[in-house]
Amino acid sequence: MPNGPLSLPARLCLLAWDAARPAAGGTAHRPGPVRAGALVELARRGLLTDEDGIATPVDLDASTGDAVLDGLLELIRESCPHPWRTWVTLRARVTFDAVREQLVAEGYLRAEKRRVLGVFPSVEYALERVAVVEALREETRQVLRGPLPVAEISEREAAVAALAAAAGLLGATTRAQRAADLTERAGTATPGLGGIVREVTGAVTAGAAVAPSP
Repeated sequence: MPNGPLSLPARLCLLAWDAARPAAGGTAHRPGPVRAGALVELARRGLLTDEDGIATPVDLDASTGDAVLDGLLELIRESCPHPWRTWVTLRARVTFDAVREQLVAEGYLRAEKRRVLGVFPSVEYALERVAVVEALREETRQVLRGPLPVAEISEREAAVAALAAAAGLLGATTRAQRAADLTERAGTATPGLGGIVREVTGAVTAGAAVAPSP
């Protein structure tokens, strides 16, 4: 599978790009799903846990070796305690920008410098590895639509699909029961993870309901 090494936030960032319209725009600028993916990734790795609904670092010195995840972990450590739903949106742009720069460095996206009105410097982002993103989108659609039973889908793939569906990143309606089953499946890897996935997925769904149309 060409996208195996990608983290959950990186996959969700790429899923926001429509390969038929490679330039960034619309859903590609929504940081909520990317932040949600980072929160689930940290919880899956045992570095964040739930304490009475609060996202809580397990170890004040632990790290992942991933700059994006470690940046979020440091932010949570240095901030006042917040529920999971709050962290889906609170300063989420920081995580989104870090993921996007990581994807540029790894060759999935390219940064194009431009000048607005011929004066103000600006950077636009576009897909570089279009085929990889097309494959990722198709694989995620297959997870969402079946026919593979949910029990045979990995927890990681279920998490990506559940969050993508909640955010409406693939532009297709997913059966409510399938989405619910995938959300539950995504939370089976670690004790307490199920509740975390439900919380962040709910926050992403709420954000999608008020997001502007692309």
